[in-house]
Amino acid sequence: MPAEQPTILATSGGFKPGSRTRLEFDRLLHHAVELSGVSGRAPKVTHIGTAAGDQRAFNAEMDEASRQAGFDFSHLNLFTMPNHADPEAHLLAQDVVWVNGGSVVNLLAVWRAHGLEHMLHKAWQSGVVLAGVSAGSICWFQGGTTDSFGPELRAVTNGLAFLPFANGVHYDSEERRRPLVHRLVADGTLGETHCTDDGVGLVYHGTSLIEAVAEVRGKGAYIVTRSQDAEGAHEERLEPRYLG
Repeated sequence: MPAEQPTILATSGGFKPGSRTRLEFDRLLHHAVELSGVSGRAPKVTHIGTAAGDQRAFNAEMDEASRQAGFDFSHLNLFTMPNHADPEAHLLAQDVVWVNGGSVVNLLAVWRAHGLEHMLHKAWQSGVVLAGVSAGSICWFQGGTTDSFGPELRAVTNGLAFLPFANGVHYDSEERRRPLVHRLVADGTLGETHCTDDGVGLVYHGTSLIEAVAEVRGKGAYIVTRSQDAEGAHEERLEPRYLG
């Protein structure tokens, strides 16, 4: 059952330490499934790990977590070649696409080499929920901040732009993220930027921000815009709904 409208869940979360496995799916990832509207069967969720080079060891940990969650789980690997003969058909058959973190710059380059941006856009328009964490959040926007080029954070401005904003992830846990977002918005490198503390996600229907949600209490989401005097940035905090 596809979502009623194109839906994206952009997060700085989705995982927690497992009790019997190294990790478990946390409330944000489960919320992506809820947004798909699937019922009466195991939700079909595919994981795209391009940003970290399709690490098979991490894929195996995701498989363990998915068994605990009761998902019909799969992976779309692009290294060293696509593991599905028809990646578009695979994506269109899912309820949720979850994109993991790593290098958003490398992710975008590899996706474009394989034409994946067009396949993902088609899936989004058809009601497959697009979701992810960190690089898997930034990719849906016009751009954001990244350590893809090295330890010093820089702007990335060639995102897929399904959403007409920029994105700031790990807003509370990496001290250089917030001031860089403010500087890039103030100088016009980034436009309106939607940011998430760790454990927070942003839900979009079409290109409209619907709400902020959280798997951790006390965390926030933020909208950063250029100040009217064009000499700084203005930050507005959004209080997320706790996914209890």
